[in-house]
Parts: sequence; structure tokens; C-alpha cells
Amino acid sequence: MKISQVFQKGNREHIEKSVKDLINNQKSFLSQATASSPRAVGDALQEILSDNFAKIIQSFSKNYSAKFARRAMADFAFTDTDDNYCVVDVKTHRENTSFNMPNLTSVERLARFYEDDKNYFSILFIRYSVSENRLSVKEVHFLPIEFLAWECLTIGALGWGQIQIANANRLVIDEKMTREKWMIALCDVMLEFYPREIEKISERIEYFKKVRAKWEQK
Repeated sequence: MKISQVFQKGNREHIEKSVKDLINNQKSFLSQATASSPRAVGDALQEILSDNFAKIIQSFSKNYSAKFARRAMADFAFTDTDDNYCVVDVKTHRENTSFNMPNLTSVERLARFYEDDKNYFSILFIRYSVSENRLSVKEVHFLPIEFLAWECLTIGALGWGQIQIANANRLVIDEKMTREKWMIALCDVMLEFYPREIEKISERIEYFKKVRAKWEQK
């Protein structure tokens, strides 16, 4: 399948630079309290992007929307000029912090979403630093999830399984990866993951059998 023009070489870099310039040219929007809170900074950046991303992608898109529930798959979404539907999940990471493992999406939700080849689950990743309440964006990546190599991803044991970035300080990007190969790799990962979870659950069942037996003897 042909990749959406939004993520093709040149266009993607233009969007990334525009996002970086947009945020770095903002007047100071952090207080002392919000500057020290990654969650507050993330919320502030998401609001700025929700209000302005439509302008950045206007030559590639139509039908932009930023009205989504907090737990929705997307922070905002748009249809490109070839009628591909792109949802955008904003992820922010402060430099020089201990590693963290941000959730991206449920494996089951993504598998269903990707049943339609015109759907794209994309990540807008923003790496920033803060000095004296002033935020500076150091790096921006805008890419479909299939450009993230599996060597920098992991699966969290929540529901069907959550795709996570293993360490937000380290992204491995493969622009040549096709969706077909990436999704086959996802299936292979899950077919190894679930048997390990079954073993863990079996151990937990045996543990609570012993706990119950002890309580019955009291």
C-alpha cells in the first residue's frame, strides 16, 4: 500500500519543523508550578497543537477535528486530500528525566483500526527542555506507528495489551518499514506475549489457592 503523502519524505519534515517553530515561538505559557509538572506541560502543549495543527497541515488535509474524549485513541484527527483518515496521538517527553514508558494504544484497538488501509494511527512526539519556566522544543517526530521499530517498543499487560515506547529517551525510526511487515511483527510479538501471561496467571492462581487454604485453617 502507498503511504499517505503526509508521511512522505519532505512533507513529514516540513510538518515537524512547523510544529517545532510553532511551540518555540509561543510567548511564555508556563508558570513555576506547571513547568515542574510533565503532565501539566503535556496538557498545555496538546492544547496549543489542537488549536494550530490544522493550519500546519492545511495543504495536505481536510475535515480536521480536535473534539475527542480524554481516553480516545486520538488527540486530534484529519482526513488527507487522498481520503486517508489520520488520528494523531501527542506524546511529550522532557529531556534529562528518568526513563518512562508512555502508552501508545491497545493492540486490539489498533488491529481493528488498521482493518481499513486508509486509517493511520500517528504519533506526534515532542522532546523538550525547560529552563526558568521557558520551554524549548528540541526534537519533533511525526510518523505513523509502523515507522517505530519494534526494538524500541514493548507490550504492557493491560487489557488485550498496550503498545508502549520502551524508553522515551530512545526512539528507533524505520521510514522504510511497511505496514504489512510491521503488523505481522505485531502478531508475532503477541503470540509470544500471551503464553507468558498465561504462565503468570497460572502462578497467581496457585498462590491464591494456598492463601485460601491457610485462611480456611484459621
